[in-house]
Amino acid sequence: MPFEAAVFAALGDETRLALIEQLQSGSASIVSLTDDAGMSRQAVTKHLHVLEKAGLVTRRHIGRTTVWQLERPRLDEARHYLDIISKQWDGALERLRTHVEDH
Repeated sequence: MPFEAAVFAALGDETRLALIEQLQSGSASIVSLTDDAGMSRQAVTKHLHVLEKAGLVTRRHIGRTTVWQLERPRLDEARHYLDIISKQWDGALERLRTHVEDH
């Protein structure tokens, strides 16, 4: 799956977006992420693995605790890509508007 597709597929889920939002303020353990998610640790971990595979989060072990951290550069790349697509659509819509008004 190309970069953009993997990232946007990972971000296309409401639960994963909520996890990204939680990690905006800093790294967090699975316990704290699970408390706010209202679902099992296993379910949250599955979502985190999807985000990790897309390069949006990383994990590290501190003793027996796994701590998850947002990979901001990867998220910034996705934001940049969306900006490019948005500008292309704006241009296309403007050309369509001009064409419709002229005919």
